[in-house]
Amino acid sequence: MISSKHNLVSLLLKIITVVLLIFSTAFSETFVHPEKNTIIGKTITYKVKDNESLIEIARKFKLGYNEIVEANPDLDPFIPGNGVEIIIPSAWILPETKVYDGIVINLSEMRLYYFFKKGKKQMVMTFPIGIGSEGNDTPVGTFKIIEKIENPKWIVPESIKRENPKLPAIVPPGPDNPLGNYALRLSLGNILIHGTNRPYAVGRKASHGCIRLYPEDIPLLYRSVSKGTKVNIIRQPIKVGLLDGRVFLEVHKDNVLKNINYFNETVKLLRQKNLYDRIDKIKMIEILKKKSGIPTDITK
Repeated sequence: MISSKHNLVSLLLKIITVVLLIFSTAFSETFVHPEKNTIIGKTITYKVKDNESLIEIARKFKLGYNEIVEANPDLDPFIPGNGVEIIIPSAWILPETKVYDGIVINLSEMRLYYFFKKGKKQMVMTFPIGIGSEGNDTPVGTFKIIEKIENPKWIVPESIKRENPKLPAIVPPGPDNPLGNYALRLSLGNILIHGTNRPYAVGRKASHGCIRLYPEDIPLLYRSVSKGTKVNIIRQPIKVGLLDGRVFLEVHKDNVLKNINYFNETVKLLRQKNLYDRIDKIKMIEILKKKSGIPTDITK
């Protein structure tokens, strides 16, 4: 009898462990970094049900508001319509960086990538983010994590108090705290990577410069990184990648880069990679017009 109970408990523990592993993998968007390919994930389709909004669907599939709207520009983001088939842009060309190490944040696509080793394998974990609003732009540059904070209190900056004098000097941990339950302080003034009590702001330019993650995402990143982790913040609205020898192009609209010539910059990038002669120019121009944020095959 005791042995039978022991076996039952053991079986239940194994089942719970498997479920937790599946749940963790589904929600962390962790991929093996392909050696020759530079694209992770896969674009899929989904039928809207139960009067879902694109905002709800975006969170379900670990996307930011910007990503799902860019991919489905003809739909009402609040009432897309039951039964309507939408694009889930859950594939990404990895951003261009000298070394795939630590955190890379691409402001143009509002997405964070965390590169790390697991045994001999190079891994990458990715999350949608919210960033600074116009006039409060999140700065670019190379920084590092200097502090990890659980249940952070929010010391309200004077600039924000001037905008909203009713705010207290300090907001304690809790549901009203805009920093959420976890925060990572960067070696740059008051810039933090943190959670949020406004998940609908992920995929939007709505902060005073900080980087926001979904409440369910920030614990995963928080547990994965350590003090001293490098954080490289960039703007790359145009990304070129390879998948099984074919050339892909991913383009995002970035209003901060007002003087960018998308056509010239794309051609320049393709030539640098010795890929220009392999692509279909008409396909390239179509993708540049759409700026859908979806990696698209432009091979000749």
